[in-house]
Amino acid sequence: FADLVLETWELHCDRNGQEHRTADMGCRQLVVRRGQPFTITLRFSGRGYEEGVDKLAFNVETGPCPSETSGTSSHFVMTDCPEESCWSAVIQQQDGEFLSVSLCSPPNARIGRYSMTLETCTDYQGSSYQIGDFVLLFNPWHPEDTVFMRDENERREYVLSQHGLIYQGTCDYIFSIPWNFGQFEDDILAICLNMLDINPKHLRDQNRDCSRRNDPVYIGRVVSAMVNCNDEDRGVLFGRWDNRYEDGMSPMAWIGSVDILKRWKKFGCQPVKYGQCWVFAAVACTVMRCLGIPSRVVTNYNSAHDTNANLTIDRYVNEKGEQERYSWDKIWNFHCWVESWMARPDLAAGYDGWQVLDPTPQEKSEGVFCCGPAPVKAIKQGDMLLKYDIPFIFAEVNADVVYWVVQGDGMRKQSIRSSDVGKYISTKSVGRDSREDITHNYKYPEGSEEERAVFEKAEHQKKSIEEEDEGLHLRIKVPEGANKGSDFDVFAVVNNNTDEERVCRVTLGARATSHNGTLGPQCGLTDPVDIDIEPRGEKRVPLHILYEEYRDKLTQDNLIKVVALLNDHQTGDIFIAVRDIYVENPPIKIRILGEPMQNRKLVAEISLVNPLTVPLNGCVFVVEGTGLTDGQLVKELEEPMEPQAEAKIRMDLMPRLSGLQKLMVDFESDQLTGVKGYRNVIIAPQPV
Repeated sequence: FADLVLETWELHCDRNGQEHRTADMGCRQLVVRRGQPFTITLRFSGRGYEEGVDKLAFNVETGPCPSETSGTSSHFVMTDCPEESCWSAVIQQQDGEFLSVSLCSPPNARIGRYSMTLETCTDYQGSSYQIGDFVLLFNPWHPEDTVFMRDENERREYVLSQHGLIYQGTCDYIFSIPWNFGQFEDDILAICLNMLDINPKHLRDQNRDCSRRNDPVYIGRVVSAMVNCNDEDRGVLFGRWDNRYEDGMSPMAWIGSVDILKRWKKFGCQPVKYGQCWVFAAVACTVMRCLGIPSRVVTNYNSAHDTNANLTIDRYVNEKGEQERYSWDKIWNFHCWVESWMARPDLAAGYDGWQVLDPTPQEKSEGVFCCGPAPVKAIKQGDMLLKYDIPFIFAEVNADVVYWVVQGDGMRKQSIRSSDVGKYISTKSVGRDSREDITHNYKYPEGSEEERAVFEKAEHQKKSIEEEDEGLHLRIKVPEGANKGSDFDVFAVVNNNTDEERVCRVTLGARATSHNGTLGPQCGLTDPVDIDIEPRGEKRVPLHILYEEYRDKLTQDNLIKVVALLNDHQTGDIFIAVRDIYVENPPIKIRILGEPMQNRKLVAEISLVNPLTVPLNGCVFVVEGTGLTDGQLVKELEEPMEPQAEAKIRMDLMPRLSGLQKLMVDFESDQLTGVKGYRNVIIAPQPV
């Protein structure tokens, strides 16, 4: 027999991409998922493959120093009965000189870039052919993969969906911003794989790093560290919280991960300025979804940052309700992290499922700024010793806040209020633009037996004194909501739940604050008011907050912290109530003109009214949406926007993908920043 000579081959990027649900990544290369067969076609010249005469074998290799022992290289021959646990090649069909071969990796293969070689052998004469590269990803569709997820709707949301919502605001005013994850956009896969290749663990020991890339726990930890740049590890984002963002992009201005990851690549892996928690979390979510690990962004309201890990955060205020001393322990009005879905074979049974990864640089873990993966089930049970970083996250959702009032003579008195850390833990619902509350995954109901048992295990007694139903009760109300550009009222509402008249004194103060709990200047204060309340009665004390007062003090977080103090003259008790008020931006209106169809021009009309009493300068609209725009569309207004004037622009879109897409808009100017809007658009498929 003459030698078997390979003439050409076809990797069927398109068809394999459809079957492996990677087609949206564009088909310039073969991208497949582990444990699932893919087909290639070989064309020989002169004669076809003869079974029994010709021997065919394949070599696949990943990483700079591939070896069989590390699991980064495999040599396998054509076989009739493939084994699940290793790489295999099976003949699918033969047609003359064409031979279709089905290749399959084991469901625990290392992910990453692979090169593939074909070896032919006839009568002991052999040849070797380099037949291309491919990328192997995790496979949530395969029951044997450690990231297997059973529900198809969940896989669509947490792996395939390229857009979503991130919850922000305060626990009393929850709202969402749109986010373009864009994990299948051009170049994003290459950027994510490059991130793995420049991580410090890889640079220290390339062979060991590549051999551990079969484990989503390992990958999650690497991604959590690489999304921030605090370890001088060429990480993606530079965190900043002080409202001074002139030499970069304000964290409030981003509307997607693609822009951030592309800037990082373009500038040679220099950190992109600037990020805050939701930006870190969203970029990590993009990277994890891109690699095939189901992931979602989660928001925890009133999130504690407990630096000394004693699960108690002490706050000191004077008799006017002003903060007395600086504390490293902070309460963030919200904090975002990522949950990724994976098994935990490294732990005892019972900890599979959602794992917390927190890429925001807060505390070091094993010497590096990363956090997790921590099983959500372990956080709920208070299992502090399991890997990784459970005590820190447990504190974020369970710490006590104790307020001390420092009196004129320096005496400190503990105030009475209920603990409110770890509220309304939220994520986008599957398949819908609504909020799913997942607090019950993290903690047992407050005051329940189970909660007490968990706290005992965590060696934590609740220190905050609960308000009793008997006696006085204090809360802060914002009846009308607060809109940027307008004055608004807040009230301290005092209820007397006793059968006798009570005399007390109320003080109310307001200060600008930032999202991580740092206080700014004052923007409202009442003189102490003495009130008497009849039995079972209610009294309100107003604080009028003026736009003039808060206009130049508000940070881009749009937050005002209101503190109310109540002195009960009869008992000497001091009550405190605290509320973060989100000052709302104006809405962005989006209209779609024309019939939305794939590869046909579509026009979006976008408008916004300036609600302020001053003109807006440097006005810019930024529009993006995976499948709707090619990258970002930017429209700068030539003129300033006068007070109460409406700006209206039109943008041309060319939808590339069919189905439900999200068009996202961000508006920036000198006085009004980070204004967001979005519109769902259903794109009809192109008629065949």
